[in-house]
Amino acid sequence: MNSAKATRPFVRLAMIWGIGGFALTTAIGGGMNLAAQGIASHDSRAPVTYDAGKFVFDDRANQAIASGGVIVTQAGLRVQSDRMLVNFTDADGQLEIQRITATGGVIIITRGDERASGDNAIYDFNRRIITMAGNVRLRRGTDTLNGGRLVIDLQSGLSTVDGNATGTSSSASPSPTGQGRVTGTFTVPQDRNKPQ
Repeated sequence: MNSAKATRPFVRLAMIWGIGGFALTTAIGGGMNLAAQGIASHDSRAPVTYDAGKFVFDDRANQAIASGGVIVTQAGLRVQSDRMLVNFTDADGQLEIQRITATGGVIIITRGDERASGDNAIYDFNRRIITMAGNVRLRRGTDTLNGGRLVIDLQSGLSTVDGNATGTSSSASPSPTGQGRVTGTFTVPQDRNKPQ
């Protein structure tokens, strides 16, 4: 076995967002997984509402372009961005959204204090998956995760954070700048009965 391959630091953290903090489990793999309580309870079949400065329909292409501070809400989920491309089907005069591609300062907010931000995101309604890429930051309260890509599976409630926007490792060794890595900060329980 090649010693360089054997020493590659692939660490996978499975994180369950629980009441009062985080439970962390370390295993072999790549990336970071988490199940967020707000995301897991999201109703991805609920109706979607839009708010935008401009909305242009292209019936021939079955798509619409929303721009000017776009806000899309669905149940407890809110997606904000500068621009969104909406792909839909038109069955018997009823529009059904298939996919939203959001670009420019994307922010996804769920119930409570959970928030994800990044450069762009795709919400695939058929697969019930949101993929966010580019300067991704996931926050719950004071706890944060930073990476290149975030994939939220709304059906299972499981989310994965990768260090690179493509989800692959570009380097076998840790980067001093944190690029290509998942970084973050977590609070820990404090012993309030112990004198300082």
